[in-house]
Amino acid sequence: MSAQPKPTASAPARVPDGSGTGRRIVYSLGEKRVWMVDASEATRRTFTVWPGTVDPALGTYTISSRNEATTGSDGVQIEHIMYFAAQDGVSVAFSNAVDGSSPPPAASGGKTGGVRMKKADGSALWAFGTVGTTVAVVR
Repeated sequence: MSAQPKPTASAPARVPDGSGTGRRIVYSLGEKRVWMVDASEATRRTFTVWPGTVDPALGTYTISSRNEATTGSDGVQIEHIMYFAAQDGVSVAFSNAVDGSSPPPAASGGKTGGVRMKKADGSALWAFGTVGTTVAVVR
């Protein structure tokens, strides 16, 4: 009797129900995952993220501004910054570290709103998420 082969890759995570329709970015707080969904409801890319210490409230937002590069509140050089929410006086934005690293833990008591991702994912999201693009934040 031969052993059954193990799957080599898991199926991509499904876009969460209740995340809206049409072209959008979906950010799941519970799954720490982002989906890029096109107008035909096809997922163009999905990937995990490292959230900051401040989560946006559940709901629908739009990308309000973009910044090619800056220094994050944690001192890390970041790029592809796309602001979409504010919570507790903290701006919440997608970004990636310029050097491709994952973010270090937030300083004790520090409030950070950066939602960091791998460099390749940040580049793809930057190309997809123009000002005005819908961002659906779900549990």
